[in-house]
Amino acid sequence: MSRKGMRGRSARIAGSALALALLVPAGVIGTAEPAPASTAAPAHFVVLGPTGDGLKLTEDSVRAVGGTVVQSWPQIGVVVATSTDPGFADQVRSQPAVEQAGNTRNLAEQLPPAQSTRLETLEGTVNAAAFAAQAAGQEPLEPEQWDMRQIKADQAHQISQGSKDITVGVLDYGIDPTHPDLAPNLDVSKSVSCVNQGVPDTRQESWQPQDPTQDHGTHVAGTIGAARNGVGITGVAPEVNLASVRLIDDDGFIYPEYAICGFIWAAEQGIDVTNNSYFVDPWYLWCDSDPDQRAAAEAVRRAVDYANSKDVLTVTSAGNSNWDLSKPIRDTNSPNNGGPTQDRQTGHDCRILPGELPGVVSVSAVGVDAVKSYYSNYGMGSITVTAPGGDKNQIPDTPSKNGRVLSSVPGGGWGWMQGTSMAGPHAAGVAALLRSAHPEWSSQQVIGALANQADALECPKNYDPDGDGKPDAVCTGGKSGAGFYGAGLIDALDAVR
Repeated sequence: MSRKGMRGRSARIAGSALALALLVPAGVIGTAEPAPASTAAPAHFVVLGPTGDGLKLTEDSVRAVGGTVVQSWPQIGVVVATSTDPGFADQVRSQPAVEQAGNTRNLAEQLPPAQSTRLETLEGTVNAAAFAAQAAGQEPLEPEQWDMRQIKADQAHQISQGSKDITVGVLDYGIDPTHPDLAPNLDVSKSVSCVNQGVPDTRQESWQPQDPTQDHGTHVAGTIGAARNGVGITGVAPEVNLASVRLIDDDGFIYPEYAICGFIWAAEQGIDVTNNSYFVDPWYLWCDSDPDQRAAAEAVRRAVDYANSKDVLTVTSAGNSNWDLSKPIRDTNSPNNGGPTQDRQTGHDCRILPGELPGVVSVSAVGVDAVKSYYSNYGMGSITVTAPGGDKNQIPDTPSKNGRVLSSVPGGGWGWMQGTSMAGPHAAGVAALLRSAHPEWSSQQVIGALANQADALECPKNYDPDGDGKPDAVCTGGKSGAGFYGAGLIDALDAVR
């Protein structure tokens, strides 16, 4: 290829795991210093300065006010630091070679622990007993994949199933390396964990899921690139490679330093597409009016922009709050990592990270009827395309009569989930098909084709998914349906022909 460079639980189908011997490369990117001995839990910060060698002066400024440099990213002029002094950010902002600084966790280290729920997946259960025998017999589960037929992936596969020259990075909980649908396509050499304070760790035990509840990344990976092997499901692009880039820690959080590490890793490893089915904690929306939030948001923006400059295509999930992202939003749930939350009216200086950053693909969700899922965020100018995310209120014509999306889960099984988390990977898979078919295209050309080839969906009439007689969301755009669906429903068949 020519290149420029809400915790959800799935309902599971029993299946056997396939053991796979994996070679783990040594080495990490960047520099780190050991944290000093202290009885107080350190707070975490990002400090922004110049790019290149000039960032060494920023590191000196961090140390001058008692901070510890944890990780430096000279590519984007960002230092990740810790300090036991809660006033560290105020002090370092006045130091040389410091442009901005901010706490990335709202001093969460001093607050009671919480559990993040910001993964773009919704809780759901389903009776899986009907498929236990089928799965145990290792028969394909493709008849259950209404989502693949909706975007014409089954037809596209008759022409192309993607290229091994293309790698999709799954920035998530990690991918089960033993799953029979995923092991054939997993590139261990490009897999990493970023949850140790944003410092890359390539050991396999660091990036693979540690227990069955960490199923989100494995589910997402299956939708993108589960191999066509006569077992289980088949992904949108079953011949492309997958990389496991873990951004979610054991408490279920994705902090800015984790996301920064993931985007830079993808850029440096030559990953072609990343899927980002999450939003960055602890703020649902990050607002420039707060200097801490502004600094962290700018650091993440720099990382995404750096990935874009290295021709990485970034796909994001729009979110599950049924918010109109084009209008001011009342946020009563931030910060979400412990302690009191704020009741705030957010305006245009506030944004979801990374879904509302420039240059990314933002994906809303539809159910089997190709109507906006009841939970999906939306908004004119805020959505790039839409894709199948599942909707328990829209029931497909499949044996299970399940409105969610079926994909792989840890332990060699399969399960259903719904959410914009499930929509994003469909778009990432189609983007991978486009990059396979047109290796000479830049990421921005691929984004243009993804939108131009999408099938427009009209605004639904009398949108009332809960049936209470009142519209739950207002779709703008008329026949274009752009307020709900952006350019429309992604089309895998057009991507390969």
